[in-house]
Order: sequence, then structure tokens, then C-alpha cells
Amino acid sequence: MKLRFDGDIQLLEQGIRELAQEIPFERSDDGIPVVVEASPIGDLEVGFNGQEAYIRYAQKHQFFRGLGLLVQRGQGGEAFQHQETQRFDSVGPMFDLSRNGVLTVDSFKLMLRKMALMGMNTVMLYMEDTYEIEGEPYFGYMRGRYTQEEIRSIDDYADQFGIEAFPSIQTLAHLEEFLKWEPVKEYKDTKGALLANDERVLDLVERMIEASSAPFRSRKMHIGMDEAEEVGRGKYLDKNGYAERFDIMVSHLDKVLEIVRRKGLEPIMWSDMFLKLASKSSENEHFSHDTEIPEEMASRIPKDVEMVYWDYAHIGEEHYEQLIENHRPLGTKLSFAGGVWVFNTFGVNYGLSLLATADALKVCKREGIRDVYATMWGDDGMESNPYIALLGLQFYAEHAYTEADVDQAWLEERVKFCTGIDYDTFLLVKDLDETPGSEPNNRKQSNPSKFLLYQDVLLGLFDKQIEGLPMNDHYAALEASIQAKRNSEAALDYIFDVPEKLSRVLKLKSEIGIDLKRAYDAKDHETMRSIALDTLPKIISAVKALRASHRSQWLSMFKPFGWEVIDIRYGGVVHRLESAADRIMDYVEGRIERIEELEQERLVFSTRNRFNHQGIGWSSYYLRMASPNVFFHVMNPF
Repeated sequence: MKLRFDGDIQLLEQGIRELAQEIPFERSDDGIPVVVEASPIGDLEVGFNGQEAYIRYAQKHQFFRGLGLLVQRGQGGEAFQHQETQRFDSVGPMFDLSRNGVLTVDSFKLMLRKMALMGMNTVMLYMEDTYEIEGEPYFGYMRGRYTQEEIRSIDDYADQFGIEAFPSIQTLAHLEEFLKWEPVKEYKDTKGALLANDERVLDLVERMIEASSAPFRSRKMHIGMDEAEEVGRGKYLDKNGYAERFDIMVSHLDKVLEIVRRKGLEPIMWSDMFLKLASKSSENEHFSHDTEIPEEMASRIPKDVEMVYWDYAHIGEEHYEQLIENHRPLGTKLSFAGGVWVFNTFGVNYGLSLLATADALKVCKREGIRDVYATMWGDDGMESNPYIALLGLQFYAEHAYTEADVDQAWLEERVKFCTGIDYDTFLLVKDLDETPGSEPNNRKQSNPSKFLLYQDVLLGLFDKQIEGLPMNDHYAALEASIQAKRNSEAALDYIFDVPEKLSRVLKLKSEIGIDLKRAYDAKDHETMRSIALDTLPKIISAVKALRASHRSQWLSMFKPFGWEVIDIRYGGVVHRLESAADRIMDYVEGRIERIEELEQERLVFSTRNRFNHQGIGWSSYYLRMASPNVFFHVMNPF
């Protein structure tokens, strides 16, 4: 599609050139004239009559969504008129850059181009310790931390599309990866929490805030402070005696905010700790419907802090209505963070993500929540990636320009245009975890794609979870479906190579422990011999192919730091399969009298299992999937 832009486009020029990499248009003096002008009503308006076109926009980022809409709807030559009202002031992702997967600058830029086409206008960089601080060599050491120049490059690139980038850091808890180093022990309260109200810590926090905010144009600063349950329970307790967590948090928060205000920054923080401390419930305190913020607590919470209510897994609009109501007594501006579930999986839990997001964002629009974020956490090492979550981001974007529900056909059309990938192809990756035995749409989060890969074939920690389920057949069908849906002409098609190869592994490995235990109990030596000499070598070969594909994908998206963790995991899978084959052959050939691991009774892994309708199984940590034995033991965790 040839286009000629007429109007004041000086501030749009670079962005237009960059988007030419993503969508099929070129600039030409004899192209379709496109009148670019401000929208008199504040909406995004795009139209084409077959000979000339227009884009009217109120904010810079809206122009780039409009450009995409013009090419999407106009490339066939048919006339159209399109008008949208933006329902959120800010909408965009939060990239987790702290759980090993640190996006390269080029990868980040690709994601920004996709976001521009979608019409997103904000992005949070979640960096626990993955940015440089002068005088703190252990901060982000060997973790792929960004330099100031790299962050500035990302911010510059985002700005050309009208996307506001800003830092999300931690100023109290969630700093395990920094505090693990012995040379910085003076900063530590517990294994993950800073020593609150300590002068050395406050000096560190000031340098953290300065270093993380300096490269950005935005004055927004997310200071974290979520999940700080352990604060005051380690060295703080030894030094100061017992104090209520709320008192410690508020005192520390006041000091952090003094720094933030002095630097002219606009503070944002997670809200969960206040709701937890006010809750009367012993479980899921953050999400208790009967939580009431007492007036005494509310009076001590600063009112110039934007509170972010995060909630990733609940279905039902009434839940979100109640939780937003629970926040009201805080008396602060409230924003919302949902999730695109790349957490603890190799794929995306789209079944849960899309349902929860739909309910949450409809309520946010009704309740006047003006800023929404899509978090993509990389818990336990980031086996997944942000690229495969683009359908989820598209869903957020379309909600931002829709009054209520998003039209399904429109969503599918937009996803295909903005990403080059069919909606149904994206959706297949949910079936890595949405398997026989899981709850509908994986509402009770299960992650068999991870625990079935990493569990040991001789120990079978999850075998009871899947006993009697056709898991091999499920993954065989999924492998075939992914192969059938892939499109080699799409630039992002390669992101489905890992799910395809993982399915190939799991169609062989999922039930092998059950088969082996059954053969052992029956003293079926021939079946055991076949498993050792035929099946296990095939699994090993498939795991090696998966590892090679995953390595290639990782190094194309992320900095190399952190890949060694997943590399070690793959190596563990392969070597344990080899050990299993050796043990089996030693047994069937009479060199040992028994295989002690196979003598053990198989138990359910946890109370979250299909027998009580809690899903097929969930584990948050590789080390618990691979072995029940000690990976590491810390004598003094504080």
C-alpha cells in the first residue's frame, strides 16, 4: 500500500519509518494522500474513500494505531470509516526483566513496534537489580543488567511512538538476587528484604531511585513494596526488637517517598501489603472480600502515591468490583495490573488469562480506573517469553478502545495483522498446560508442561497426579496441531518451535514413569528392557532437540545471562534419563537385586490435584519438580 502523508508529521516521521518494518506500506509521492490532523473531538478517527484517506488523533500514540488500522482495513481498496474512544489513560505491559530473561535492546524495540500498532502508550520495566548503580558492583552482577545507555535507548525508541516508559523497582522486599551476596550483608534484614529504616539502606535506596529513573523522560517511579511479609523478622528484629509490620512499612515508605518527592518523581506502588495487613482472613488475604481498611491505617498512608491493585487469576466481575471497593478507603489514586500468564510455564495460560482479563477490564472501565497494566512475570527462570504473549497484549489494547466487550472477530483480525500470527495458533500454547484432568480454562492453575518435563522418571513425583489420564495422546495431538498451524512466512513463527518440540518430548515422557513402575511391580523385564534401550533414548534425543531450539530462541530475545539456568535443567533431565536407563539395565541383567526408587509408593504431589478439583497439579519451583531431596541448604537464611 503506497501512502503520502499530508500535514504536520515532523514528530511522527521516525515512528512511521520504524513501522514500515512491521506492516505492508511504503511512502511514495504518488501514493494515496493521507491527511494527518488533530481530532477535534479527542477520538481516533481513520477513514478511506478509495482514493484518499485521513487519520485524526488526539495523542501521539493514537496516530500509530491509526496508521495500522488504515493499512489493515484499506489495503484491500475498500472504503471505510472507523472511530474509537480511548477508555484508559494508560495501557501497556510490564516486562519482567529480573527473572533471568533480560530482553536485548533490539528485542525490546520489536515489542515496542508491536505495542505501537496496537495503540498502547505505556510500558513498565520491572528491574529488581538489573540496572547499574555506581558504587555497587554486586547489584545485578552477572545478571544481564542494563546500562544507562541501554535504558536510554529503549526510552528514546518508545518515545517516538508516544509510549511512556518508566521503571518499576523494589525498595523494600523482592531483592533476593542482590542480597544473596556476602559483601552486601549490611543491607539485609532477611534473605529478600532490606533492613528498613537503616541509614546505609536509605542511602542505597536513594542511589537505586536515582540510577533507575535517570535514563527515562517519564517522572513516574514504581517503588514496589509488594509481598513484604518477611520484613522486620530477621536482622531488624535482632537490632530493634519486635515491631508491627505495618509500622515498619509506613516508616520506611515515608523515608522512600521523601527521596522520590525530592527528585521530582511521581510515586507508584503495589497495594497488596496494606490489604493483607488489614485482612481478617488467614488465606488469600490480599483477595479477601470482607477486608476493611481501618481509618487509623488509612490516615497513615500517604495520599500522593498511586496504588496498583494486582490480580491475575480471578473469574467474575463481582470479585473485581469488591476488591476495588476494598481499596477505596486508602484514599489514593488506584490503577490495575492484570496478568498474561507466562508465569511458571513454557507457554501461556490463555484460558485463564483472557477470562480474568475480560472481567477485570470491564469492571475497571465502569469503576473509573484509568491506568491498566498487563504483567508478564518470569517466575522461576522465564521458560516462556513475552513474544508468545502478544495475543494477551492485543486483548488489553482492544479493550482500551472498546466500551465494553471486545468483538471476537475483530480481535482475531487485529492479532493477525499486528503480529502476523493467527489467533488460533497463539491459543494452541495454552494446551501445554490445559490438559486432561485440568479444570476448564485452567481456572485452577496447573503447569504440567513444566513438571512433566523436569520430573525424574525413577522418582515419579507427579505420576499420581496424572495416573489414568491420556497425557501422551494429548501431547501427540498438540504437536500435530502446532505443526499444522505454523506458517513459515511469518516472522514470528519461530516462537512456536519450542512448544512444538516440548510437545514431542511430552508425548513420550509424560506417562513413562507410570509405565516403568507398572512393569517393575509386575516384574516385566522385557518391557523394562524396551524402556531402557528404546523409549528413554528417544526421549533423550527429543530433549536435546528441544534444548537446542530453546537455546536459539533465548539468544535471539534475551541477553545470555540466565540461559545457563535452563541449560543446567536440560542437562539434568538428560543425565537422569541416562541414569535411569543404566539402573534399569543393571536390574534386568541381574547386577542389582532391586531399584529402590521404584519400590516407593507414589503419592499425590500436593493438595492441589484433580481428585479434589484443584487442577492437575502446580509447582512454582524447578527444584521441587526435579527432586524431593536437598538442592541447597542455608543454615542462616537471614
